[in-house]
Amino acid sequence: MSDISKASLPKAIFLMGPTASGKTALAIELRKILPVELISVDSALIYKGMDIGTAKPNAEELLAAPHRLLDIRDPSQAYSAADFRRDALAEMADITAAGRIPLLVGGTMLYFKALLEGLSPLPSADPEVRARIEQQAAEQGWESLHRQLQEIDPVAAARIHPNDPQRLSRALEVFFISGKTLTELTQTSGDALPYQVHQFAIAPASRELLHQRIEQRFHQMLASGFEAEVRALFARGDLHTDLPSIRCVGLSPDVVLP
Repeated sequence: MSDISKASLPKAIFLMGPTASGKTALAIELRKILPVELISVDSALIYKGMDIGTAKPNAEELLAAPHRLLDIRDPSQAYSAADFRRDALAEMADITAAGRIPLLVGGTMLYFKALLEGLSPLPSADPEVRARIEQQAAEQGWESLHRQLQEIDPVAAARIHPNDPQRLSRALEVFFISGKTLTELTQTSGDALPYQVHQFAIAPASRELLHQRIEQRFHQMLASGFEAEVRALFARGDLHTDLPSIRCVGLSPDVVLP
């Protein structure tokens, strides 16, 4: 795309950064001085009832700067990068139509990448294939399936840890459904983002400082009722540690709860 055609596209701002880097605080300040509306780019903040453990913006912050794409899924439900791209594009179009600028803020880089580059034409999930994979994992272990993936798609196997059943299962599922490896299919990108994007990243002054902030945040979570939140989630009876919602914040009743 030429520079002239890019300049004719509507504007969007991406604000990225690691956990506890101050993204939300900066986004709220930017909203005070710029004609922007915020869209959350966070794979944990989409889930309802997971407020403390995900460091979701509090009521005061949301009053000052409403965030779109918060609390849009139950923790038992799946949500993919394709789902995010669809929803984010709809929100961006709505904001642009109102004469304002989308400000996308978060730390889920897969979501940012999906927006910028589009998504490869991967096959939809197949419950029967997924069930066969999970049955094989139950009988032989995920390490055995990882060795199988190494033979099928060594590039993907090098990226996926044997203890990551969600990604490992998906890589095998894609091959069993399509006959092509995940690596082959992801070499073909989808549609690029139809916006003039200005990207900014927050880089903490030092890793030590960032770790101090993360530790401080964790203690604040505990003081705010994190334990009670975890108890309430697992008391439902339908959530388990293989779900994306639980994995994304590393929750485990054996680790978090005494």
